[in-house]
Amino acid sequence: MDGLDVDRARALTPGCEHVLHLNHAGASLLPQPVLDAMVGHLELEARIGGYEAADAAAPLLARTYAALAELIGAGTDEIALTDSATRAWDTAVHSLPLAAGDRVLISRAEYGSNAITLLQLQQRTGCRVELVEDDRAGQIDLEALERALQHGGVALVSLVHVPTQGGLVNPAAEVGRLCRDAGALFVLDACQSAGQLPLDVEELGCAVLAAPGRKFLRGPRGTGFLFVRRDLLPRTAPVMLDIHAATWVAPDRYEVHQDARRFEMWEYDAAARIGLGVAVDHALGWGIDAIAERDRTLAVGLRDRLAAIPRVTVRDQGERRCAITTFTVDGVAPEEVKARLRAQAVNVAVSPATSAQLDLPHRGLEDVIRASVHYVTTDDELDRFASLVRTIARVR
Repeated sequence: MDGLDVDRARALTPGCEHVLHLNHAGASLLPQPVLDAMVGHLELEARIGGYEAADAAAPLLARTYAALAELIGAGTDEIALTDSATRAWDTAVHSLPLAAGDRVLISRAEYGSNAITLLQLQQRTGCRVELVEDDRAGQIDLEALERALQHGGVALVSLVHVPTQGGLVNPAAEVGRLCRDAGALFVLDACQSAGQLPLDVEELGCAVLAAPGRKFLRGPRGTGFLFVRRDLLPRTAPVMLDIHAATWVAPDRYEVHQDARRFEMWEYDAAARIGLGVAVDHALGWGIDAIAERDRTLAVGLRDRLAAIPRVTVRDQGERRCAITTFTVDGVAPEEVKARLRAQAVNVAVSPATSAQLDLPHRGLEDVIRASVHYVTTDDELDRFASLVRTIARVR
């Protein structure tokens, strides 16, 4: 795994001294520069006042937009900052021009919050949410998607790039190409891909992309961002406006801002937004391609270690896989595995069916254990992790 200075990356990550963290898909460990930037701004707020500190930090706040635009190949006018990926996704999708009879296509990877929003829109607007089946590898079936698009009437295709409950990488660029050919809007949930995989909105062909700061980008909780393609912006109608998203130009009239900041609100956490920008620059400094390659190699090693343990089953699907590994232990509930590992200062997560109703029950699973590596993870840590899982499986 050459090309990335892991020792330096770990030295810049204080949490590495305290935990074996395999929950980067939940919330990663903050790098020291992010922590310093956030604490520094909070101290500035305490000294001179919140609004005044934000004015003083205007270049840092502007850099957050620029860094995110660089990360995904967008313009800064196409970026909005939010408090989470879900807020970004919901805000954008609720603003899209959906009408009764419009078809909305989703896959089995759809995330719980997204599905709830689409079902709500189905009730509210009369659009029709339809499932496109997976192929034999467990990713969205491109041939099935193409057939569904050819039937006409598709207004929107929603795709989760990397599902919360597995390590597969959906073929997003191919989906984008099919959507462009059919004239359908493509909305991409990059919640689990931003920060661990290269993203280019032109190559992906998406009209909307949403992602958080806290996961593989290693930013703070309470941050997220939204990309809305420039030519789509005039067709959107944000469901919530304030004096930041629009200007009150006359007693009976307002004008909505022309850029993506029409999706933002006046009040925000300046320290968190600054931290997000520093986190993105931190990732760009290491190189997303280098991060992606190291993460992929680490995850392959983790899956191999787990597959060699009796009574442990790796549950990942897809032709292409990434930093997330999911598994189950025969006779031991995932929450119990998580608790036993937590007692050893090892962090993992559990993905339940309530987050993945179209996938996990379809595979006969109620929940799975999710272990997610990142470039600060080491082979020694993976060896220790596998040894602990082996012990749990043995004494079930």
